[in-house]
Amino acid sequence: MRPNFENTAIAFELKTDSELERAYFLFKLIANEPLVKIGTAVTNFAIKAHLPIEGLIRATVFDHFCGGVNEEDCLPIIDKMYEKGVCSILDYSVEGKEVDNQFDTAISKTLEILDFVKEKDAIPFAVFKPTGFGRFQLYQKISEGSNLTQDEMAEWQRVVNRYDQVCKKAHDLGVSLLIDAEESWMQDAADDVALQMMRKYNKKTAVVYNTLQMYRWDRMDYLKKLLQIAEQEDFKIGVKVVRGAYMEKENDRAQEQGYKSPICESKKATDDNFNAAITYIMDNLDVISIYAGTHNEESCHHLIALMESKKLKISNPNIWFGQLYGMSDHITFNLADIGYNVTKYLPYGPVRDVMPYLIRRAEENTSVAGQTSRELALLQKEKRRREKS
Repeated sequence: MRPNFENTAIAFELKTDSELERAYFLFKLIANEPLVKIGTAVTNFAIKAHLPIEGLIRATVFDHFCGGVNEEDCLPIIDKMYEKGVCSILDYSVEGKEVDNQFDTAISKTLEILDFVKEKDAIPFAVFKPTGFGRFQLYQKISEGSNLTQDEMAEWQRVVNRYDQVCKKAHDLGVSLLIDAEESWMQDAADDVALQMMRKYNKKTAVVYNTLQMYRWDRMDYLKKLLQIAEQEDFKIGVKVVRGAYMEKENDRAQEQGYKSPICESKKATDDNFNAAITYIMDNLDVISIYAGTHNEESCHHLIALMESKKLKISNPNIWFGQLYGMSDHITFNLADIGYNVTKYLPYGPVRDVMPYLIRRAEENTSVAGQTSRELALLQKEKRRREKS
């Protein structure tokens, strides 16, 4: 059964009129690239200068794209979405930390969330970022094959221990864990630890999911290699497939440092790569479980068509769709309305600490052709529908 992504009554049923107006206002702002750049600069300045702007941010962009400042804050949203068949993934979206006590905070949050996952059917996965558990520069140094000092080797062992502690708890509780992807120049080290955890904890089912950013032209080869290892060593693979979140940064760095960009040469090449990964995973569903994180309607239809061709149930436990909170409600809620497994990534954390995430969201929306205009058109359509009813 195919979802109707044009059905705005289902898509925005949970939004009040004022929330609908706020969403329309925010996407109007995001559609203006110069305004996003100015707003980003002003916001960064205000935060660094400790100006009292949290209230304004909280009432606008934060409440649209985030679930709250802590787990309890998110619960009303989680429960409300679950009534419509949409699950949530609590994402502690605090970025750019550098010292052990901050990493210890991140791990304690992830362990708490695993307890939430076990207790609440509405939360099927936990998630963490590699740089939530260790320094970016350390991942980078290992990815580049540089020699580590004695202190760095000890530091890296602490990072691996954090992964192991979280993955072991997920395994023991019988719940799943997503590991996000980050910039390409630190990703090899993160991939290696994720593989280590899959070998250890994915013996029977996919507990640990690594993330593949398919705007990277090398990720299909990596996926094939991963399957080869899993089949040889007899463990399962969990894969979260996304297009990617650091395109401009990746291209700028490649140009500055004079190496070939890891990013596909065009949007079409990225789309083709993403869909090829989905096809490959679906052809190997006995080994690989998929979490398809996408705001692209065509890719959703592609995955649905593959499920239909293989005569799979729409509630197959090895296949999940996911979108970010505050975006693509027309995909999320229309998929859920039919019965597909679908989640919203629900970022949360202290307002100031979550600002880097929110700024990246705004910049991504500005750079993805058609994304913001599609959001605006659907919001406008729903406003008109409500005016007539």
